[in-house]
Amino acid sequence: MGTESEAGPELGEVGRYAPVDDGSGVRPGHPLADVRGNERLQAFEQGFRDRFADLIPVLREIHAMQHEKDFAERAQSLAERRLGVRLPRQVLEDAWINHLDTRRLYLDGSFRLFDRMVNEYWAGRDDLVAEAESAIAWFLDCDFHEVDISPCSDGRLLGLRRFILRLPDMAVRVKSYAGALFDIEEDVRHWTKRELLRFREGRPTTADVPSRYLKVAAYHYSSADPDHQGCTAHASCEREAADAALRQLRAFRQAVENTYCCGASVDTLLIGVDTDTDAIKVHVPDGDTRMSLYRFVDSAALYRETQDMNEQDASLAVYRAIQDTVHQQGWGTGNGAPHEGMLRFISRLLMNNLSQLDYVARYHGGHYADVGHRERMIIVGQEVEEMQVRNFAYIAHLDTMEEGAESMDVGVNKVFRKLNVERGLPVPVVVHFRYDRKVPGSRERVEARCRRVRDEIMKRYRDLSEKGLIGCHMVIRDKRSGSQLEPLEA
Repeated sequence: MGTESEAGPELGEVGRYAPVDDGSGVRPGHPLADVRGNERLQAFEQGFRDRFADLIPVLREIHAMQHEKDFAERAQSLAERRLGVRLPRQVLEDAWINHLDTRRLYLDGSFRLFDRMVNEYWAGRDDLVAEAESAIAWFLDCDFHEVDISPCSDGRLLGLRRFILRLPDMAVRVKSYAGALFDIEEDVRHWTKRELLRFREGRPTTADVPSRYLKVAAYHYSSADPDHQGCTAHASCEREAADAALRQLRAFRQAVENTYCCGASVDTLLIGVDTDTDAIKVHVPDGDTRMSLYRFVDSAALYRETQDMNEQDASLAVYRAIQDTVHQQGWGTGNGAPHEGMLRFISRLLMNNLSQLDYVARYHGGHYADVGHRERMIIVGQEVEEMQVRNFAYIAHLDTMEEGAESMDVGVNKVFRKLNVERGLPVPVVVHFRYDRKVPGSRERVEARCRRVRDEIMKRYRDLSEKGLIGCHMVIRDKRSGSQLEPLEA
């Protein structure tokens, strides 16, 4: 496979783009932008943020009235009216004894809002199944029977699937790790499971069909403040983040080939994300499946180039940009083009991302105001597919605290101590695992794992837990998409 990590000139920055005004005061959309899709996503994002934005203002009002007559009833009424949730009755009723435990209310309010948003997500969304089936059929047309994405745990990448890449919820597997350094052994086990399904059940296609398993790693960087707002796990160094993700992809493919056979059905793809603008760099593989840090298509440059074109010319420009990258000379020169399915997949990702750049231009002025961390909670365990809103949560995927300690330490010590603890706010941690109702004893084993992870978190960050500055909310649910959360008692 050759050496995929190479020395060379600096990667360069993705340039910013700005909304273009035609003189009427209304910015015209990009010719390839999905305007209706953008409107739906904006409504979803705004509604999601609005629900959580009221939590602190409501708690301030409640704190100010704690010594007034009928405090508990009035506080509960305010929380139900403004937040749509009920706060713990005992905390409110005990406020007269030794002041109101506002930290406990903050944790409880965060967790109840989380539960409600997740459980309400699937209501009336039968279209999600159809979208996923259509996407899987398209993946197969690109010769991929599975698309498995590992982004960094950073909350600014939380919208990678739904917003940045515009891929349906149930069509791809997403698991986040600090620095995009995914668990190679676990991914080999998942690859084996998917291949077994092809052999035994013909899902999503039979084993005789020459399709591939696509593993994607997504690193990130900041164009506005590259030295401070990049990937925390890689000291904000874009090159280090990209190189580490590339090495991980290579190791995964090598592991599959060493374990099973040379030429096993695995493709890999590296994607970089500018968390300030949602622009992406797609590192195009060559004919030998090798990728280079210096061979990529820059969607921000493509957006600027195609802004004033018609739809047909803009589509052709996307194709030309990929071909130019395939045949580039100098640093990053590769050995020809990847297979046609990969080229189609990359083309679709780029066009999807142009819609996202148009979204950011229209609704955020071309550049997010919150270039740094602004997460509200840490989600530990398994991904919560409903939580696809940028900068909402830090994700620490793990099965045990021993294997996930590094990712948790990044989230707690490097992110939330600055975001919350320094302000006196506690760190809300949701411990989330799924069970399989078809497997005897699965629910009981997952519940026990959930409690073990909770206990280890509180022990590891004892300095915070003793001051009420960290709290865990344990939830489990069946692995089927759309299953309701089942909160566990502490």
